[in-house]
Amino acid sequence: MKKAQYKGVITGAAFLMATSAIGPGFLTQTTVFTEQLLASFGFVILLSIFLDIASQLNIWRVVAVSNKRAQDLANDLLPGLGYILAFLIVIGGLAFNIGNVAGAGLGFEVLFGINVKIGAVISAIIAIGIFLSKEAGKIIDNFTRFLGFVMILLILYVVFVAQPPVFDAMYYTIIPQKFDALATITLVGGTVGGYITFAGVHRLIDAGISGQESLSQINKSATTGILVTAIVRYLLFLASLGVVVTGFVMNKDNPAASVFQQAAGNVGYKIFGVVIWCAAISSVVGAAYTSVSFFRTFHPVFEKFHQQIIIGFIIFSTIVFALVGKPVEILVWVGTLNGFVLPIGLAIVLLASRQKRLIGTYKHSVFLQIIGWLVVIAMLVLAIKAFVEVN
Repeated sequence: MKKAQYKGVITGAAFLMATSAIGPGFLTQTTVFTEQLLASFGFVILLSIFLDIASQLNIWRVVAVSNKRAQDLANDLLPGLGYILAFLIVIGGLAFNIGNVAGAGLGFEVLFGINVKIGAVISAIIAIGIFLSKEAGKIIDNFTRFLGFVMILLILYVVFVAQPPVFDAMYYTIIPQKFDALATITLVGGTVGGYITFAGVHRLIDAGISGQESLSQINKSATTGILVTAIVRYLLFLASLGVVVTGFVMNKDNPAASVFQQAAGNVGYKIFGVVIWCAAISSVVGAAYTSVSFFRTFHPVFEKFHQQIIIGFIIFSTIVFALVGKPVEILVWVGTLNGFVLPIGLAIVLLASRQKRLIGTYKHSVFLQIIGWLVVIAMLVLAIKAFVEVN
């Protein structure tokens, strides 16, 4: 692999993970929590960044060193465990991909005034076009990287016109007036939960970047992905803060759109359309790619036709949305189930990190293991609580 291509895969994997995290729910989540916690939400973002990095470094380092996708590592740890993990990932990814397709359709509606379902179909065709290419991996790397930069630049403009109290935000990011543990765990789950944290490392393995000799590049890619996500979230927090400190009350039906519109008028509303489309379409690509990667090693047929299966995954998600819209009850139920993916997946990786037969001579950081188990316990408690409330 050429040096430039190698670097492209490293950054591409980071942006695949980051843009998978930055979906329609990410935009809503950030604006709503800003309205609730004001400048102190910056501290929640900061704390979640450390937890995100710890979770992602645990998963990426162990999975990449083993040179096995997460489901195969899980099956080697305990036969059948990989199938359970794959099941959780796939149904969660499929359900949320319906929401991603809807978000892409909404972006087209805001930008061009066309029906949201038609916009969803057009967006799905664009995503499918990527996977029809013989160089799909390279296109995914470039596509997600480009969309990531577009979102950062556009949100940066909205921050500029919103004129938030930056110094207050920075001060309370370090010394908060109030704290919300649930918001922190929610951000962690939204950033590295479900299929998201596995997206980049599976891309690295597919590109042949694995093993102890690649640890420095794996670390760089893992942390870059989290930092890109953090930059987008913090900029969106600043834009939202600039709006809410004026006394503006967000539209509960679409809080993110109301922030952009209040900050920059009709131009801001159109910028929201671009941002949500970029966030949604990149998440469609990430969800489809990663979900299918979780069962392509189970049988040679899945490996041979994985691109066709990815396309079918996108088509099915789009058809469900076009025919019945977003099935709210299913999304809520699967969303709750999806909450178990991070603690289960992270626990599997942490247990595997202690097995020489799986990772050879590699010695996993004790510090990362401790932080990882703390995240497992916190996310598992929250997931059980949410599951009980839903049922």
